[in-house]
Amino acid sequence: MSALLSPSVLPILLLIGSNIFMTFAWYWHLKFTNMPLLTVIFISWAIALVEYFMAVPANRIGHAVYSAAQLKTMQEVITLVIFALFSVFYLREAFGWNHLLGFALIAGGAALIFKP
Repeated sequence: MSALLSPSVLPILLLIGSNIFMTFAWYWHLKFTNMPLLTVIFISWAIALVEYFMAVPANRIGHAVYSAAQLKTMQEVITLVIFALFSVFYLREAFGWNHLLGFALIAGGAALIFKP
């Protein structure tokens, strides 16, 4: 269990959790178009608050091991993976080869951040 709490692993786990909440905060309401916009905004803010309780510590803890650019890059790649899963399983949207290739190109570019 202590390996999961290390400053190199814990930020990644926290970023995964925070991105799950942020993706829901931004997109959950697309299935509830009859709900008033102001209601959607307040519910989304409440969901995003939980996200902040994970994202801020992830970056604070992770900065002991990773640069800010590396943390941001990890966050973006995690966001793409979480969003792809969310759009397929929650929104029931198609995920085609063009999405996969586009995300792969972004992830490939992100990998350059970790090169010395």
